[in-house]
Amino acid sequence: MAAAPASKSKPRATKTSIPQVSWRAPRPAPVVLVSGPEEICAERAIAGVRDYLKAEDPSLEISDIRADDYTAGTLLAVSAPSLFGEPRLVRVSGVERCSDAFLAEALAYIEHPQEGATVVLRHTGASVRGKKLLDAIRSGVGGGVEIPCPAVKRDADRHDFAAGEFKAAGRRIAPRALQALTSAFADDLTELAAACQQLISDVEGDVTEDVVARYYGGRVETNAFAVADTAIAGRYGEALVGLRHALASGADPVPIVAAFAMKLRTMARVAGSREPARTVAARLGMKDWQVERARRDLQTGWTQATLGLAIQAAARADAEVKGASRDPVFALERMIAVIATRRPFGE
Repeated sequence: MAAAPASKSKPRATKTSIPQVSWRAPRPAPVVLVSGPEEICAERAIAGVRDYLKAEDPSLEISDIRADDYTAGTLLAVSAPSLFGEPRLVRVSGVERCSDAFLAEALAYIEHPQEGATVVLRHTGASVRGKKLLDAIRSGVGGGVEIPCPAVKRDADRHDFAAGEFKAAGRRIAPRALQALTSAFADDLTELAAACQQLISDVEGDVTEDVVARYYGGRVETNAFAVADTAIAGRYGEALVGLRHALASGADPVPIVAAFAMKLRTMARVAGSREPARTVAARLGMKDWQVERARRDLQTGWTQATLGLAIQAAARADAEVKGASRDPVFALERMIAVIATRRPFGE
């Protein structure tokens, strides 16, 4: 008599995990874990949670905590119900560098989250610090959600990112235009995101390959950033000559101003930081070389006051070349004068 077939063992129950939410469509929960190294995506996710809560109740109270420079009792204090019961949003940065005090209080907090509070925890994944907290959240403690922000490194990932920018805005971009755009910003996702948003804002109708070439084509882009480099270095005459060559070769004033704005924004983000370039880059979602280049630019005579003056000049020029002035070339020359001389125009 044949032996009865062995009974199949029951599959092991899989460990429950919290919902995974796209950074493009974030939603609140008592605990929101924003994980991964891609800072631009994390910033969008956290801003999306804020906007979601703000739309539900404009009286939202917002508090920011640093997990690496934490004062005991802060998390419970800022998440506790207020006198009038307004909803609370607590944004916690630097969880990958969290102190022992924060780790202990966060583990206790997620066991009993405060009613009406949303706590967003930002962990870049740069270290295993805080792993116990992440594991607890991911197992379902606290009723949270996770918003993954993985690194965007491959060409296909950058292509998908840029395509998502236009899709989210309800805009169309030609396939070859999309390829040209991602190729122009292959090394910097933050600049790619800024370029996408500029095209979405500036261009009416579909974005074509010609439009991308006009804004970010190889020679135009090179000329624009070359002019910005010489002006930021304080070489006024050389910057004016470079501007005239760029315009003569077909450069459009709008992307020239955009090149200045991108470099000045990077300088402003890096200014005052004494941390190693790698640390700053990880915190700001930048590349090491971008931080080092911005620091070199800042060493050419820039102060907090002159940097603010330059940013204001770029903002004014941006408005003028987009229609607020009848003479966009003069607007560019005035911007370059302010930036290269570090003085208000005419002084």
